[in-house]
Amino acid sequence: MSIGEVTALLRQGILEVLMLAAPLLVSALVVGLLVAILQATTSIQEQTLTFVPKVLAILTVLALLGGWMFTHLGEYTIQLFRQIPDMAR
Repeated sequence: MSIGEVTALLRQGILEVLMLAAPLLVSALVVGLLVAILQATTSIQEQTLTFVPKVLAILTVLALLGGWMFTHLGEYTIQLFRQIPDMAR
């Protein structure tokens, strides 16, 4: 296995992680920003107020996109296992 193949494999793995984690992180970011704006406008400075909405947003995104995420991850894993014999050469 050459350096180029290892680099391509690492690059593909990083892209998979980013693609699967991005919807969860973006939803948590948007909800956190909205709650922070709400806290700033109402002068409510409760630190635990952001936790529950973020968890609910992440669970909602998982419920909506979880099937796609697990299918995509399964396909990627199968692709990696199919590449193992080529890596041993």
